[in-house]
Amino acid sequence: MGVSTSRPDEILVIEGRGLRRRHVVIALALLMPGCAGFTPQDAPNGQSVQSSAQVSALSDERVNYALVSMSPDLVRATNTVTAASLGSMSSLGGGRGGGDVTIGIGDIVSVTIFEAASGGLFIPREAGSRSGNFVDIPRQQVDQSGSITVPYAGTIRVAGMTARAVSGVIRDRIKDRAIDPQAVVSVAEQRGNQISILGDVSAPLRFAIDPGGIRLLGAIARAGGPRSPAYETVVTVKRGTRMVRQMLSDIIKKPSDDVFMSPGDVIYLSREPRFFLVFGSTPSPGSIGGTNNRRFSFENDRMTLAEAIAKAGGLDGSRANSKAVYVLRAEARTLLERGGIDTSTLAGERIPTVYGVDFSKPDGLFLANSFQVRDRDVIFVSEAPSIELIKMLNVISPITSSAANIDSIGR
Repeated sequence: MGVSTSRPDEILVIEGRGLRRRHVVIALALLMPGCAGFTPQDAPNGQSVQSSAQVSALSDERVNYALVSMSPDLVRATNTVTAASLGSMSSLGGGRGGGDVTIGIGDIVSVTIFEAASGGLFIPREAGSRSGNFVDIPRQQVDQSGSITVPYAGTIRVAGMTARAVSGVIRDRIKDRAIDPQAVVSVAEQRGNQISILGDVSAPLRFAIDPGGIRLLGAIARAGGPRSPAYETVVTVKRGTRMVRQMLSDIIKKPSDDVFMSPGDVIYLSREPRFFLVFGSTPSPGSIGGTNNRRFSFENDRMTLAEAIAKAGGLDGSRANSKAVYVLRAEARTLLERGGIDTSTLAGERIPTVYGVDFSKPDGLFLANSFQVRDRDVIFVSEAPSIELIKMLNVISPITSSAANIDSIGR
């Protein structure tokens, strides 16, 4: 018995007749590694990559993680964290919910001074030389120091004061020189009490806060509203040195997060689609609604594990192990400790965590329908133990079939 080839590209010929089937199977198994030279490949295989490397720095270091079973208490705790994954606008504080508008740096201020009789500081004694018993001071802009200048009243710091309060200051400063003076101060153009709205809105703009104040959602509406769905829109408010981010859909649902705006606030809307990944024994990509990947986007502001599995096509009945469905994410150490999980052997404040749930039991389905998926969660459906055997048989079957055919030809 022998195997011979005259050239590499020639067909292998197995010499001898009456070969036993087991001998043919062994021969084919020995020849298979050498077939890589003429079998189709669309990329280098693992062996080629490793053998061709000039420097190899492979490591067998493992990532330590916590494996926990879903329970009602743990699901409630992790859902609370999921709901508050971003900040809350109510934590900003401040804001202005109405009242008189205060004068800000950059505002254009108008001042008019009245006198009770002629011959005073501003009204000439000569009758008919000028109509009216008042004088308009030229409009002026509040300077960087927050001040304006009024003749005979001097420099007045007006930033942060109401127009009515500034009127009183002017009257007090000139009352000894003018005849029963009265002053009327108004803000002709607001430039210092403005807020800016930009980003993923229909009409970015900058505008002044009305005397009655304006809330966050009102300001967004004034900019034409968001261009993307609320569950994909993140609102960022910058106030001084503070910055808070929150999902627009959450702001809409919680009135306490629809805060009043303050002068100088910057509102930025960004489209940030959330997604989750599904691997393992679910229907093959492309078989569910034309979706040709395992990356699925959220279609609302909340999605449960049961919904996510259903979106991926459910469990593959021919392969899935319904007792072993997992969710992988980084979880806060404090949350796991509150759930009674010992994290003393794990480092860091965020612990790689694997949540396991049994889909073969009704209570597992109830838990899955309560467990909220987070952005970038990885969901894995493990294979049934028998699948490995089936895979091996699928590999061996063509070999044994080929051996049987060759044995038949040999006979």
